[in-house]
Amino acid sequence: MNLVATEHLIAIVGGIIVAVVSAIALKNDWNATGIDNQVFKLMLGLLCLGALIAIGAGAGFLGNFGQGAA
Repeated sequence: MNLVATEHLIAIVGGIIVAVVSAIALKNDWNATGIDNQVFKLMLGLLCLGALIAIGAGAGFLGNFGQGAA
């Protein structure tokens, strides 16, 4: 297994873990009120979105980053 495939596998597995944990935390904190809780929910949503982007990049849906660096 080469270094690029290992990096993609780590991005996919890490992205799945982060997306699931942030989605669960967002679900548990959904009914909280107050401006600080609203900011926290926004941050959790952006974290989940970033994890989904990392999964897409690792799976090759977002381009060919690092494929065959000579």
